[in-house]
Amino acid sequence: MADVVSEVKGAKEASIAMSVLSTETKDSALEAMAKALDSSRKAILEANSKDMAAGKAMLESGEISGSMYKRLKIDDSKIDGMIAGIRDVIGLKDPVGGTMSALDLDDGLTLYQVRCPIGMLGVIFESRPDVVPQIMSLCLKSGNSVAFKGGREALESIRALFGILRDAAASAGVPKEAFVLMESRSDIDSILGLHEYIDLLIPRGSNAFVQYIQSHTKIPVLGHAAGICHVYVDSDCDLDMASEVVLDSKIQYPAVCNAAETLLVDSAAAERFLPGMVGKLESNGVEVRGDERVCEICPSAVPASDEDWDTEYGDLVISVKVVDSLQEAISFINAHGSHHTDAIMTSDMRKAAVFAKMVDSADVFVNASTRFADGYRYGKGAEVGISTNKIHSRGPVGMEGLMIYKYVLVGSGQVVKDYVGKDAKKFKHSPSEKEYPFRGIRCPRGRIFWGTSGAWS
Repeated sequence: MADVVSEVKGAKEASIAMSVLSTETKDSALEAMAKALDSSRKAILEANSKDMAAGKAMLESGEISGSMYKRLKIDDSKIDGMIAGIRDVIGLKDPVGGTMSALDLDDGLTLYQVRCPIGMLGVIFESRPDVVPQIMSLCLKSGNSVAFKGGREALESIRALFGILRDAAASAGVPKEAFVLMESRSDIDSILGLHEYIDLLIPRGSNAFVQYIQSHTKIPVLGHAAGICHVYVDSDCDLDMASEVVLDSKIQYPAVCNAAETLLVDSAAAERFLPGMVGKLESNGVEVRGDERVCEICPSAVPASDEDWDTEYGDLVISVKVVDSLQEAISFINAHGSHHTDAIMTSDMRKAAVFAKMVDSADVFVNASTRFADGYRYGKGAEVGISTNKIHSRGPVGMEGLMIYKYVLVGSGQVVKDYVGKDAKKFKHSPSEKEYPFRGIRCPRGRIFWGTSGAWS
């Protein structure tokens, strides 16, 4: 426990230095990280092969699920994606120090609302080792420190990726202490208790895993408890297009949280749409679980239970229901969905507008696959996670979810007593055209503190 606290405390202290790194330093570090991944492919793949071998035994013994095992694999294509994601982050505007608003309270008294890093993050995740480059790159660009705790099933891959990336970033002038890797199983409970040092927790994994984290810590948590995503096929739509979108939403990568788990079909289109759709799904290995009307139209479907409508399968299984109206579809989604990602297939933009306004989800799509709900596809470079929260951040969360703000008031000797009482001066409270004066001023590099002599040390 002492070692965990020591490392996290050191990362918390390093977050101050991280918050004042220049954009040039951060981008140089990111490019060094991308190049290091490219030149270290052999080491990464060898480490991952050990995890895959151990993971196979864990899968056979029931210790991990099939979807978790699939997420574990790294190949050259995955490494290419990691590199592309890091380089996309290089292309993003540095958010630190950006002015959100400026208000002249009076002449010579301006209030700035300025973006700043949250500080110290904790990321706890299962299986997917590509979480490490995604989140490390976003934390670096946004000026945050981060502690990682991955699952033991991905231990070798995470260790290799973390070491390669941290060393590369340090070679460009980033404080090495800002990045922490914890490997012991007991470290999860240690992390959950470090509310004095960790400002935000980001859990990534199964529904049960995220719920456990949320219920066992005082630290604010950014995450989603489940990924129960729906596609609703309206009677007014191109059914061939709808078929392709439904298929992609389910089978393109069924193990992830933005894969469709429930298909809703308008009763006016059910007999025209369902036989072909169910056939396509089944020919791609998907088990179809239908309500009574679905089973009447498609006898090959397995009768669905009440639990199916509230289940995130993470596998080649989909529940299908016939509904009688757009309103019934919306009510069903809001009642049984996880407020993650839901889509409508329709050619009627009035119906699309109603769906977009009334479905209470972080991501609402019209005529597009649910699989687009992703930080990289949203142009965020990568994502720290997907949030179904209604405060701070929602949906695929990029750097904006790692930022908060502070107020900086720049005056010229004003005092509050002049603004109270009988002859009080009036506040102007008018939008200011003045630029924030401190963004272009660099702080010293390295460990920063104010010495007793009044000089930076």
